[in-house]
Amino acid sequence: MQSKAATVEEYLASLPDDRRKPIEALRKQIKKNLPKGFEEVMSYGMIGYVVPHKLYPPGYHCTPALPLPFMNLASQKNFIAVYHMALYEGSLLNWFKEEWSKASDKKLDMGKSCLRFKKIDDIPYELIGELAGKMTPQQWIERYEANIKK
Repeated sequence: MQSKAATVEEYLASLPDDRRKPIEALRKQIKKNLPKGFEEVMSYGMIGYVVPHKLYPPGYHCTPALPLPFMNLASQKNFIAVYHMALYEGSLLNWFKEEWSKASDKKLDMGKSCLRFKKIDDIPYELIGELAGKMTPQQWIERYEANIKK
């Protein structure tokens, strides 16, 4: 469910308490671990972490006026979602699946880049923070360009 909030603070204020608290906890872990260079913005109606145009002037190939997306955090209708664009394939996905299996006995509910948490108690806050810190903006740009130019 896309928010029309213009700022992260407005977005957080619009959430009910049972959703705001876990979103704030995830946000705290992400910001604590996210490498320097990424910026927090509202993106696609969610809290977004992006490579800004000052680091990557071409922007997102689908909409070049937008910065290059990296991660998003959202309260959806039936779950809390963490979107991580680099989880589409490869070593980061393999690392995350392995770490998930160590951290949880729950089945991983995942789409291509979307991690879905239907139960607040199932959110691995520290693991999501660690995931956020696994790739610098430059590494993400290189991976993104390698995949876009295929």
